[in-house]
Amino acid sequence: MLFFTFAAMNYPILQLRKSKDQSLQRKHPWVFSGAIYTPTDTLKDGDLVAVHDCRNQFLAIGHYQHATIAVRVLSFQEQSIDEDFFTQKLSNAVSLRLKLNLLTKQNSIFRLCHGEGDGLPGLIIDFYNGVAVIQCHSVGMYQSLDLIVAGLKASLGKKLKAVYSKSSETLNKVDGVVDAYLFGSCVTPHTAIENGVHYQIDWVLGQKTGFFIDQRENRALLNRYALGKKVLNTFCYSGGFSLQALLGGATLAHSLDSSKKAIEATEENVKLNSFKGEHQSIVADAMEYMKDLKEDYDIIVIDPPAFAKHRDKRHQAIQGYKRLNAHAFRQIKPGGIVFTFSCSQVVDKTMFTHTIIAAAIESGRNVRILEQLHQAADHPINAYHPEGEYLKGLILQID
Repeated sequence: MLFFTFAAMNYPILQLRKSKDQSLQRKHPWVFSGAIYTPTDTLKDGDLVAVHDCRNQFLAIGHYQHATIAVRVLSFQEQSIDEDFFTQKLSNAVSLRLKLNLLTKQNSIFRLCHGEGDGLPGLIIDFYNGVAVIQCHSVGMYQSLDLIVAGLKASLGKKLKAVYSKSSETLNKVDGVVDAYLFGSCVTPHTAIENGVHYQIDWVLGQKTGFFIDQRENRALLNRYALGKKVLNTFCYSGGFSLQALLGGATLAHSLDSSKKAIEATEENVKLNSFKGEHQSIVADAMEYMKDLKEDYDIIVIDPPAFAKHRDKRHQAIQGYKRLNAHAFRQIKPGGIVFTFSCSQVVDKTMFTHTIIAAAIESGRNVRILEQLHQAADHPINAYHPEGEYLKGLILQID
C-alpha cells in the first residue's frame, strides 16, 4: 500500500475508482466502500487515511472503517489530524454555542459538537452544566478520545468540570469500548437548566447522552401556545414538552410514555420545578391510548422515537406516523393545536408532510399548517451533507 507523507505524518492512500470522486469534489464528508479501488484488507478500523482520485490526486483525509461508510472525512486539506486540529474544531464549535447564547443562567444544556455539522464526523458531544458527554459513532473518533478531551479542556477552560465517554451503545460491536469518565467526575442524576426549566440528567443510565437536546427551541415554542391550555405530551421521555407547557401557563399537562422509567424521570423533573398547573403521568402505549382519548385536549404533542432507521422500514414508519396523527386529528377539540415530529432520517421533510396530509384526509378534519419546525441551531447541518437534517416537525391547527 502506498503512503501519503507530509509534516511528519504518514497516512495510507486509498485510491478511488474512476468517476467516484464527484461527491468529495462537492465536499460531501463520506466515502462509501464501493467507491474504493485500493485493497483495504491491511487497514484497521480507525486508521487515518488519505483519499486520492483515480489519477492519484489528493482529495481528503479521514477515519477508515470496514463498513458501508468506509471513510468519514475530517479535512479536505493536507494537514495533520492531531491535538491542534481537534482543539481548533472544538474551539469553533464552542464559539458558535456561545454566540447562540446557550450558556447562561437560564440555559446550561446544549449540543457542543454535532458530527458533520461541526466538521467532526462520527463525534457527538452534549454539554450539561459543566459536564461534556461524548458519544462516538466511529472507531476513529473513539481512538481519538485523548485528543478530544485535550481540545475540550482548551476550549472550555474552567467551564468544564467533567468529561464522560458513552459509546458502548453506538459501538456495541467493537471490542474494548467502555463507558467511563475521562476527566473529573460527577454524581448523576445531575441538575441542569434549559430555557428556565430544571432537569435531572442521567447520562449513565439514560437514553443517548441522557437528554434530547434537539427539541429545545420547539419546547420553548410550545411554551408560547400553552397559556390556559390542556396539553397531552406523548412519548414524553423525561417530560420536556410537558414542563415547558406548564412553565407557559398550561392548566393541565399529561405526560404519556410506555416506559415506567421515563415516567419516573418525568415526575422527578416536575418535582424539581414549581408549576401552578396540574400534571399527571400515564404509562401506556401511545398508539393504543390515542385511539380513544378521555380528556378534551387543546394541544397534543406527538414526538415518537425514530420509526425507521433504514430505508427498508420506511413504509412501515410512514404508516405509523399516519395512524398516530389521524388519531390526534379526529379527537382534538376544534381549534386545537398539534405539534408533530419525525426524527427518522430516511423520512425526509416532503415525505413527512405528505404523510401528515394523508392523516388529515383520513380524519375528515380541516387541518392548517401554522409553522414548520426543525432541529435547534446547536445541531447545525453541513451544507454539503444534507443527511444531517434529520428532525422535522409541524405545528398544525385542527378546525
